[in-house]
Amino acid sequence: MRAVVSRRAFLAGAAASAGGMALADAPAASLRPLARPGTAPPEPYVPGKRPLARPTLEDFVRNARLGGDVSIALRDSGTGEVRSEYRGDVAVPPASVTKALTTLYALETLGAGHRFTTRVLAQGTIANGVLTGDLILAGGGDPGLDTDGLGLLVDQLKAAGITRVTGRFLVWDGALATFEEIEPTQPVHVSYNPAVAGLNLNYNRIHFQWAQAGAGYDVTMQARAARYTPDVPAVGMQVVDRSMPVYTYAAGPVEEQWTVAKGALGSGGSRWLPVRHPWVYAGQTFRAIAAYEGITLPAPERMGAEPEAGEELARLESPELVSLAREMLYYSTNLTAEVLGLAASAARSLRPATLKVSGAMMSLWLRERFGEEVHFVDHSGLSDDSRISALQLTAILASPLAKERLRPLLKSHRMLDAQGNLMDPPPAIVQAKTGTLNFVSALAGYERTIGAADLCFATLTANADLRAETADIEEETPPGARAWLSRSRGLQEAALRHWGRSYSAERSALAVGAGVQGG
Repeated sequence: MRAVVSRRAFLAGAAASAGGMALADAPAASLRPLARPGTAPPEPYVPGKRPLARPTLEDFVRNARLGGDVSIALRDSGTGEVRSEYRGDVAVPPASVTKALTTLYALETLGAGHRFTTRVLAQGTIANGVLTGDLILAGGGDPGLDTDGLGLLVDQLKAAGITRVTGRFLVWDGALATFEEIEPTQPVHVSYNPAVAGLNLNYNRIHFQWAQAGAGYDVTMQARAARYTPDVPAVGMQVVDRSMPVYTYAAGPVEEQWTVAKGALGSGGSRWLPVRHPWVYAGQTFRAIAAYEGITLPAPERMGAEPEAGEELARLESPELVSLAREMLYYSTNLTAEVLGLAASAARSLRPATLKVSGAMMSLWLRERFGEEVHFVDHSGLSDDSRISALQLTAILASPLAKERLRPLLKSHRMLDAQGNLMDPPPAIVQAKTGTLNFVSALAGYERTIGAADLCFATLTANADLRAETADIEEETPPGARAWLSRSRGLQEAALRHWGRSYSAERSALAVGAGVQGG
């Protein structure tokens, strides 16, 4: 029996992202044009006033007061020429910016059209709706499979006339190696650190809901989706009369048992919790849906070896990998990143036994493909042990492969002014990937200025000392982390504004020198 006690504060609900799709290389609508050369009024002359010096990256870094390591680089995305840098060769944890490199790794290895397939197989004979033999739910690693997706498989069984199985109901999750969590240093209850396996359901999260009922609480643990919301018997929750810790977790071979502090619940609410035994979760959910649709199945059992034979009764394919990657970059889903990376590693070699091995395989590919010595221990960026410098990252972003395959998938980044307000119009169009851990913040991508300069950039910041000092504090977001993150993001925005304005002006000046008229 494994027992884990959370030391972090309770967060009542998972955050949801919203927004539009990523922009392509060129803006969909024209930005405000620069004035024609010679039409802008001159800067007014003030006697005795010296003009202010243009700020530098050093100024921005000093004003941010981050401590630790800061690595910044800007390149011309066409030539690869370094246009600006601050300690660009310092290797820093990239957090979720890792997902951008995982996307390249998976796209080149598996192909943009790759799909993950979940199947239902029969081993035995079928007569009068009865399968005399075994039914197998075989996962293919699909990171986006949800409860309603299992319902579509059950629909196919029902259409085939299946009503009962006399043998076993087997679940195979061996398409990828199984890991109970992505990063062991994370709090036990955070849903962004679930198990990873060859059969994943609802991003390996279960929906915990509670409502006050007299002196106690009514609680449910469900595989919630739009069409079906089945209970999952193997995952239990007990409300305990205490204030701290908010959550505890214990797992046996099949069952998972949570407790939650009564003092943290209030009158009611809900949140997603991670699942550590995905095969049980998926198997019990499938069985419950089947029962609802009139199909009787025995309790699920785990299947060790890949099924060698069997009649395929049902099949569900994921969207194409390029679509999974776009969604992963937009919502920064850790499970999807790990599945894409693990699947790519498995396609290149034997199935990696650990996430660290798979991260090392991606590091080797990056060295061979781009000539950059980097160090990755996972594919999502949830660990702070990975390292890459801003110069290395921008060299990869400036490559033809990244510009062709990654850039169209990146999310549009809306630029802010010094007061934190949206700039309208902005001095540039930015497509980027963010990355955030406590006292780690990163932003990397592409910036196209009004003056048509096409740039790629990386701003990586981390304070290892502050992470170490707050590692044992019983809060998911330790004191000082939000303020530090705000200052880091301020640095990122200041650099983007500076580059957008500087390289718009530079291109305009070049056009004037060449006798080109502005439009």
